[in-house]
Amino acid sequence: MSTIWVDMLGVPFRQTFYQAGGYRTRAIECGDGPPLIFLHGTGGHAEAYMRNLAAHAKHFHVYAIDMLGHGYTDHYDGDYTMQVWSDHLLAFMDAIGADSACLSGESLGAMVSAWTAIRQPQRVKKLVLNTGILAPPNAKGKQELIDALERSKKAAGNLTMDAVRARMAWLMAEPDKTLTDEVVAIRYAIYAQPGMQQHMGKIAVSTLGRVVDDAWTSQWMRPELMKDIQCPTLVLWTRHNPGQPVELAEAAMRHIPDARLVVLEQSAHWPQWEEPELFNRLHLDFLRA
Repeated sequence: MSTIWVDMLGVPFRQTFYQAGGYRTRAIECGDGPPLIFLHGTGGHAEAYMRNLAAHAKHFHVYAIDMLGHGYTDHYDGDYTMQVWSDHLLAFMDAIGADSACLSGESLGAMVSAWTAIRQPQRVKKLVLNTGILAPPNAKGKQELIDALERSKKAAGNLTMDAVRARMAWLMAEPDKTLTDEVVAIRYAIYAQPGMQQHMGKIAVSTLGRVVDDAWTSQWMRPELMKDIQCPTLVLWTRHNPGQPVELAEAAMRHIPDARLVVLEQSAHWPQWEEPELFNRLHLDFLRA
């Protein structure tokens, strides 16, 4: 049986809450060494990285966090933007006493990590952009992102286990094999918090809705901005990533001065979950080089 408890057997880890910029911020952390921060995608939470923490804790002090408005971290009352999430990430780094850190973000987390590296290059040692949004999607990609948006609205508007499962299935190349009852139950419990469904609907519209109409990519991920990423960067993509095919990642990464691309063949939007052994090896090879 696949369970996150088996993934974490023998690993000293803890759930911690920090005050970051005035917001109570949840982290799952373990390991010793330089700081490595994992950032999840839209509507996600720290458990997205439970299959990766043990391998990375051998070399880093790892923090998988709930970004602002997600999981068990406080909500933000205003409009969510890259600036808001980046400010919160930098405040979290201040809270853990990290002048700089390695950042690894998936989807929305990749965009937040990239924008942080653009804004504050001295604070990002290495950067991993995992199946993020690096360029305006093509027609097929927009339709796939619209599908994700509609699934997100259903999960937030009429909370059932089936609706949550349908939303999370979008993340997987083979959900029948890799989407466990346990991780669906975790997300259901997070969304069942008072007021959370309405808030998740707001975040879905603020993120996926803006990507679909190109508003975010044109504002936050323009090529002339990407060239300001100064740190070594790994663009970690998948063959079945919905919304952003490999060709778009290849074109976007050319604007990053020190970037390399790896493509995982058997996963979709959650390679760290679907192909954890290969993800961990490639990820660590880059971070420890």
